[in-house]
Amino acid sequence: MSKTLVAFFSATGTTKKIAEDIAGEEHADVFAIIPEKPYTEADLNWKDKSARSTVEMADPNCRPAMAEPVPDLSSYQTIILGFPIWWGREPSIVDTFLTSADFSGKIIIPFCTSGGSGMARTCERIQNLVGKEAKVMEGRRVGGEVSMKDLKLWFDGFQQW
Repeated sequence: MSKTLVAFFSATGTTKKIAEDIAGEEHADVFAIIPEKPYTEADLNWKDKSARSTVEMADPNCRPAMAEPVPDLSSYQTIILGFPIWWGREPSIVDTFLTSADFSGKIIIPFCTSGGSGMARTCERIQNLVGKEAKVMEGRRVGGEVSMKDLKLWFDGFQQW
């Protein structure tokens, strides 16, 4: 049986809860992508053009520092990656995670949380960040309506890879 890592970024706790539920169901290890400087409520005010998250998301090269380095991924075949959707894509801190390690030979299964926005071209962006040596599967938006049983069926569908 191959090892799985659930890596996630959660600014408000929503993605964290789902990621931990998935990790429990999949018997996976967990890595929280935590920014070195935590986001405040003011940082997350998307209506404020000077808010930290708005400024970061406007710069495609922004790579906020992480509090902890990416763990050794050599023993993992599958990385389940969770994050909220910000401005139609993954947050910049997730880009930091994706560009801080070698994902060659890994299967990455992204999921996002949002009030309604889907993943759009997020999986394509992730593939570009990790390179062709990794396989990024089609991601899924996870809302309150999705059961753990549905998610397990979705993940199990990738086991053939």
